[in-house]
Parts: sequence; structure tokens; C-alpha cells
Amino acid sequence: MLNALLFDLDGTLTDTDQLHLLALQQLLLEEEGRVFTQEEFAAHVSGQANANMCRYLFAQRSVAEHEAFADRKEVRFRQLSPRLTPMPGLLRLLDFARERGIAMCVVTNAPRANAEHMLDVLGLGDRFDSVLVAEELPRAKPDPLPYLTGLECLGASAEAGMAFEDSIPGLTAAVGAGVFTVGLATSQSPEALLAAGAHLVVEDFNDPRLWAVIERMLGPR
Repeated sequence: MLNALLFDLDGTLTDTDQLHLLALQQLLLEEEGRVFTQEEFAAHVSGQANANMCRYLFAQRSVAEHEAFADRKEVRFRQLSPRLTPMPGLLRLLDFARERGIAMCVVTNAPRANAEHMLDVLGLGDRFDSVLVAEELPRAKPDPLPYLTGLECLGASAEAGMAFEDSIPGLTAAVGAGVFTVGLATSQSPEALLAAGAHLVVEDFNDPRLWAVIERMLGPR
């Protein structure tokens, strides 16, 4: 029986990829004179932890330099995102889960400051039982550990959970944790999400196919 919902944040609760891309493009152009493309972002940054992003961008630089750049990039992102909009149908799903006693958490590769900023701007700061930041764990997505930790925090088994993801690393993590995973086609094509292991791909949380799966997993009342 479904008793846990686990949500990625960027691109899942709200569509932020274009803002992250813009923050990177601005900084790289200002600091390096480097042009950064949407194709590079999709292939090497979307859904990745900042450590992986910086290893791609600056392979020869130190960890301290990576961390400093990541901090500057996230400050720029927060400056660019004073207003964010929940994905269509999200509030409906959160209300439904609360009414049915389904536990919920956020599982994100975003830094803690970004997660708190986005949830606050969205008005969702008090809607989740916990917010798990992968950077605070030994391994981030695409490793399954963040989702396994989320299940543990909610006291749920993988079979009783449902995860929502928009990126390939996130899908890899959730599927690897054994959770039924719904892909949201915000940052990747439906074909790419299905190829990465998504059990279902939707445009947003209003999709009737999603609600049919939820009802099936809840079982008879």
C-alpha cells in the first residue's frame, strides 16, 4: 500500500533548469569568457550534484576552488529566482497525500540554502516531513543512497513508495533504490526518461495516468 511520496526539487516541484542554466552562463562568461550551451547543461549539469558539475567545468582546479565557484553559482541562482511557481497539480497531490496520511519528503542534490530558498518561495516549507540534501550524505544521486535514506526517514519500504524525478541522475537513484519512479518531462524528453528506467512519464501532476497508478497502489478503501 502506498504510504510514502519522495520528491526531487529542481525541475520536479518547480521548473528551474533555465534559471540554473542562466546563472551558469552569466558566471562563466563574466569570469572565464566561456560560452556555456544548453546542450552542455543537459549532458553534464542537469540533476548532478555541484561536485560533479565542477569536476566537468574545471577538471584541473582544487576542491576548494570548486566549492567557491559552486557557492557563487548558487548565490546567482537565488538572485534570479525571487518568484517560483509550483508545477501544475503539485498542490493537489500534496493536499491529497496529507488527507490520506501519506508521508512525504524532498530528496535533492541541491545545496541546503537552495532547497530552503525554493521551498520558502513556493510556500511549501512546512509541507514535507523531511528535506534530504544529498550533499550532506556520503553519496549523492545517481547513487541510490539519498532515496534509501528518504525511505528510512519516512519509515517506508521501497515497495510502498513513489518517487518523482526529472533528471537522469535522479531517475537512476530512485530506480536503483527500488522505488516506483515517475519521470516529469521538464528537463528531459519522455524517451530519455523511459530509457533511464522511469516507470511512468508525465507532463505534470495532473496527468490522469498518474492518479490511476496512485489509486491502484493505495488499494481498496
